[in-house]
Amino acid sequence: MRMVMFPIKFVFYYVLGLIGILAVSIAPEVFKEKGMYNLIGYLEGFIKFIFVFLDGENWSYSYKGVTVDFLDMLWGPYVYSLQVILGALGIGLVLAFILAIITVFLPRPLTSLLKKVLNLLETVPDLMFAFMLQLMIVYVFKHFGVELMNFTEFREEKVFLAPMITLSIIPMISFFRILLFIMEEELLKPHIEFAQSKGMSKSRILFAHVMKNISPSLFYHGKLIIWGTLSSLFIIETIFNMKGITYYVVHDFRPMVIAISLIMIYTPFFFIYQGVYLWIDHGSGEDHSKYKRDKTKWNEWKIWGFLSVVRRLWWQHMHNGKFAVGFSVIFGMIVTSFLYSILKEEPVKHINFMQNDEGRIISAPPHKPFGEMILGSDFFGYSILDQLIVGAKYTLLFALIVASMRVVGGFYLGIVYHFHLKEARKNWLDRIVDSIHFLPLSLIAYLLLRPVLWGFPVLGWDHSMFERLVYEAVVLTILVLPLTTVLIGNELKILGRQDFVLSAKLLGGNNKHLLWTHLFPHLAPRLFIIWGQQFIQTLLILVHLGLFHLFLGGTIIKGGLLPDPPKSGTFEWSGLISSTKDSLMTGKYWIVIAPLIAFMVAIIAMQLIVQGVKEIQQTKVGVLVSNKPIKKKHSVVKNNTYKPALDDLKLIHQHTFKG
Repeated sequence: MRMVMFPIKFVFYYVLGLIGILAVSIAPEVFKEKGMYNLIGYLEGFIKFIFVFLDGENWSYSYKGVTVDFLDMLWGPYVYSLQVILGALGIGLVLAFILAIITVFLPRPLTSLLKKVLNLLETVPDLMFAFMLQLMIVYVFKHFGVELMNFTEFREEKVFLAPMITLSIIPMISFFRILLFIMEEELLKPHIEFAQSKGMSKSRILFAHVMKNISPSLFYHGKLIIWGTLSSLFIIETIFNMKGITYYVVHDFRPMVIAISLIMIYTPFFFIYQGVYLWIDHGSGEDHSKYKRDKTKWNEWKIWGFLSVVRRLWWQHMHNGKFAVGFSVIFGMIVTSFLYSILKEEPVKHINFMQNDEGRIISAPPHKPFGEMILGSDFFGYSILDQLIVGAKYTLLFALIVASMRVVGGFYLGIVYHFHLKEARKNWLDRIVDSIHFLPLSLIAYLLLRPVLWGFPVLGWDHSMFERLVYEAVVLTILVLPLTTVLIGNELKILGRQDFVLSAKLLGGNNKHLLWTHLFPHLAPRLFIIWGQQFIQTLLILVHLGLFHLFLGGTIIKGGLLPDPPKSGTFEWSGLISSTKDSLMTGKYWIVIAPLIAFMVAIIAMQLIVQGVKEIQQTKVGVLVSNKPIKKKHSVVKNNTYKPALDDLKLIHQHTFKG
């Protein structure tokens, strides 16, 4: 029976993924032609496109006015992109293994220092790593005459090593965190203690037992890392001037090209992960944390209880130093931005040309720092400092709103997932949502947002500023909402297995009582952590979109014989990111360094908030977060239950694959 059901389920889930890809592929064209509110028009276009897609004669690519067979044109770039991403994942995994093994044998102070360095590296956007590597290669060649590696594609000469190294940094950090956590967790298990009692060395235990046992967990966690790497591939191929698969998607923006390109990216990772999942799935037993349905209606799951508990927890967390500092930085930047825009007569100073007393021009845009403008100006002559201050409210508030929509929406949908779905339907939903991890998030966001955000004000915008902001927020929320729903639903499921919850259930507590009285107080800190992670992810997506001139609220395009570069109408931070390559390659470092530092400060502040929440949660459950032993009046506590990696693991990875 299993041999029969395996291919049926596999094909079924694959077809569902294809349907989702086709639905995304037609969105840019339909939104442009019929508007983004025309649901009937969208459904009609989707049905028509399915028949067009199934006709193999339509599988063609238009390149420089010539129509060629799609696979003949794109198979080479596809293999090129696949080689780069697989190489990057391989480099990241190998380096993570080496670092994790070394770290296990290091003293705790050195381990703590290494984690802090990795925390700092995580705040640096991937595009900055790419440009720094390019600048280092150019510097070494100029001063020593040694070309370390090719750093940009030129004609038929492809570039491999530089993009692989750049793309491997974030996977290396993520793999290292997960490896260190599951290795230290495995070292605490009874069978490891038994091996130690037999006199086995730590290195033998590590390689003979730990590595073998952690392999399945590492495989499951790797899915999220692949998702992030696929999103970064879109950026890296642009920076290194690579003609990979994403290059051709952007240059032929037809639904057919988008659909087939996304299917090519999606297919190999789907086959690997879903094949393994379905093969080892022997059928899930009944979830004992599942509750009987009661008469609690959907409108009784009120949001006020959610908000009141979150507000109370926020006040309690303000007593933690890290949380208070991180919150104060973000709140202070937003308040300062509003006051600056209201109180200053000219919020963003603009100077075209600077002249001396004799009327001679002494400076043209971009103006250098420490003159009339402390941080200098951009290529249009607008003060960078003023733009950062004025744009902070748009950038940070937008990221906070999107993160909140993802978490609150995921929480309430997670309630439906946990309380009202049968176990078989949960497994189906898990497998369907897993497919989202095999599509590059940044590329999907670009495809959906470009028709609405790219505008020509001379001809008039199709949508108002408010509509564009709402549309962008909704798109960035919906793309991740299924993942947060399943994640939070599984968190509820795991908490529901605790003895105190099962006891309350046996005493007759209904779903509403169990949720707000027993489950939510334990879930709320984890929601804080997920919220912080979603905030950081939203900022990074804004950085990626900014590189492609898709700015928050819309991109202003001016025509003419000498058109200006695209610019943002709100002065939000990603508008300055678009000039990154020109700024670094021409020596105008101040234009891009300042906004990147602003992004890093915001990310570090949110990391402090997340770290503060983790420390408070660990204190509640009895995990020590300080290296100092707790002294009592007549004795010293010797049983230190601190786990070095536990406080640094991102909980978004911890329960995604359980249940």
